[in-house]
Amino acid sequence: MTYDKIDWHSRNNFPPELHPENGGTHIGMFLAWMINNDLIGALHTESPVRLIEKVKDRLMTGRDFLIKECDSKFWPEDLNEEGNLFANFYYSDENGYRQYIDDYTEVFNKYGTLYHVEDNRENYDLIAPIITKRYSEWKNR
Repeated sequence: MTYDKIDWHSRNNFPPELHPENGGTHIGMFLAWMINNDLIGALHTESPVRLIEKVKDRLMTGRDFLIKECDSKFWPEDLNEEGNLFANFYYSDENGYRQYIDDYTEVFNKYGTLYHVEDNRENYDLIAPIITKRYSEWKNR
């Protein structure tokens, strides 16, 4: 099972004026939050090139990490056990509902589409508190 992939988004109705990697901005922001909250999997914490530190130090965006370290695909192996439990609840539940996408769309509604959201720290700082809130709600349920 794959949570998400850039190429799922960069086909069909994808805005032709954008680069295909824009299909991964929303994935990367979620992945960056997981990295910043130590919910990333051993696959990345035990690798000799620890790009997770670059994400934590804000020298690399989550989307760049997704492309360079995850082959543009977001898999359960990218997260630890707790990270997967939360991702299954918030990012994509068993019925295909994605509360994260609803939250992301609401935060960035001024962009028109989720693909037009700029991949930068400022935008990450807008969505991160929402993910934190959802994580806290999930932990306390």
